[in-house]
Amino acid sequence: MARILIAEDDAQIASFLTKGLRANGWMTVHAADAEQAESIGLSRDFDLLILDLGLPGGSGFEVLRTLRARRRGLPVLVLTGRPNHDAVACLEAGADDYMTKPFRFEELLARIRVRLRQVGTDERPILDAGPVRLDVRARRVTVHDRDVLLTGREFALLEALFRNPGRVLSREQLLAHAWGYEVEPSPNLVNVHVSTLRKKLGVDVIETLRGLGYRLRRP
Repeated sequence: MARILIAEDDAQIASFLTKGLRANGWMTVHAADAEQAESIGLSRDFDLLILDLGLPGGSGFEVLRTLRARRRGLPVLVLTGRPNHDAVACLEAGADDYMTKPFRFEELLARIRVRLRQVGTDERPILDAGPVRLDVRARRVTVHDRDVLLTGREFALLEALFRNPGRVLSREQLLAHAWGYEVEPSPNLVNVHVSTLRKKLGVDVIETLRGLGYRLRRP
């Protein structure tokens, strides 16, 4: 299981990142300021750092330079609200990639997977549950070897469940995984998409636990 350090001071973004990445099967640790980010980043081993440049208590660039000097193999993905000003500077400071806010959560997940593959901690690309097969890299779903066309949100919801077989995922976790912080939390949004997803799959692999959320049935 990949371990990701999230250095982000915005509570809403940090919460959605934490829930979304955990729903994807990754372990996360959160740092809310520059001092925490440096301390945690130097005292523990991580497979990826997501770094907001606007951290309080210090410069995000200094955090980047410090961790890059001591953790040379650590991939760093920078989040910034100032693309024109920060893009070149953060890459020169040692970042491997950057995204501007607001960002699409699906794109963030794709970029994370690219970095994890490069350091050899990529997750399994093919996931199965009974007759349902999910190919993460090809973004393809089949049921009894028949292709099923899903929207991006539906694929993201199914992927989250597939990466956590037998584990109950709350509606808030699924929202974070499929929508990030792009929308205000609405449990009904997940309910509607799961209902459509079930109809498209045509097989009973998603279980509802009233008041708790959803989980993938073990084959």
